[in-house]
Amino acid sequence: MGGDHAPGHEIDGALAAVREASDRLDLILVGDESKVRALWTQRGGDTSAVRFVHAAQVITMEDKPTAALKDKRESSLAVGMRYHQEGHADAFVSAGNTGAVLSAATLILGRVKGVSRPTIGTFIPAEHGECLLLDAGTNVDCRAQHLYEFGVMGSIYFERIVGKQRPTVALLNVGEERLKGTEVVLEAHKMLEASSLQFVGNVEGRDILKAKADVVVCDGFVGNIVLKFGESVPSFLKAKLRQAADRSLLDKVAIGLARGAMRRALGVLDPNLHGGVPVLGVNGVAIIGHGSASPVGIKNMVLRAVEVAQSGLNRHIAAALEAPSTSVA
Repeated sequence: MGGDHAPGHEIDGALAAVREASDRLDLILVGDESKVRALWTQRGGDTSAVRFVHAAQVITMEDKPTAALKDKRESSLAVGMRYHQEGHADAFVSAGNTGAVLSAATLILGRVKGVSRPTIGTFIPAEHGECLLLDAGTNVDCRAQHLYEFGVMGSIYFERIVGKQRPTVALLNVGEERLKGTEVVLEAHKMLEASSLQFVGNVEGRDILKAKADVVVCDGFVGNIVLKFGESVPSFLKAKLRQAADRSLLDKVAIGLARGAMRRALGVLDPNLHGGVPVLGVNGVAIIGHGSASPVGIKNMVLRAVEVAQSGLNRHIAAALEAPSTSVA
């Protein structure tokens, strides 16, 4: 029931996911049952293909995360997360209040052994492939240990889900030199360098789009600024193209002829391609999507949840953070 277009987009996306992956997906829809069931039927969904769990309350985007969880224990978010924690579901997916999903995942599911702070990341398209940036805004004030753990969890996620063996890990900094940065960043550099990760040192902001590393680590304050700046790029480019087209008829024709190619090129910036990212470091699979996710984005969130649930991600994270070869005092 969360998200900017709930529950319509959620139903459309869930229906698409069932149709695409029905042989490996048992879907449970949590929310106002009468409303959800009616929409599912109106969209042509088979009620025997899903299960419905009623939740009488909704956590909105305006609700404060922790307070909302306490005051709205019967919200779709809280009920669904408890359903997952109790073992009735293998994963939980939501495009609702990000802070509330994160708080629920941490408080209800608990942390993986060895994890100080759970984190969420974001995929950023690069010149070749893509880059996983984390933290994307969860932890705005971090210690070196947290940054080290983000590197470990991001590396494992990239290897297990993206499928690249020994992904490279870098630390976002104001320069490539190893002695630059704050005390926290300098200490994190030492820890990452001493680990068994494929650590390639520091990278600057301009290196993210050049894919100088598969996983780029930073605190959530910096990461969220990078993320929000990146989200503004498509609309900026479209505005500049409109301005160019208004200058002359020739420019308008040229841009019109190239519109299809430009749309395809800029398609990699669409957050709906990935759907959502998991909360890394919690005892379960909680996928957070963009509040404005389209039905395609919702579908991809559900399919990503299937992948993560089948990957044994948390088992690998716990083993890596307990292993002497990757732990630093």
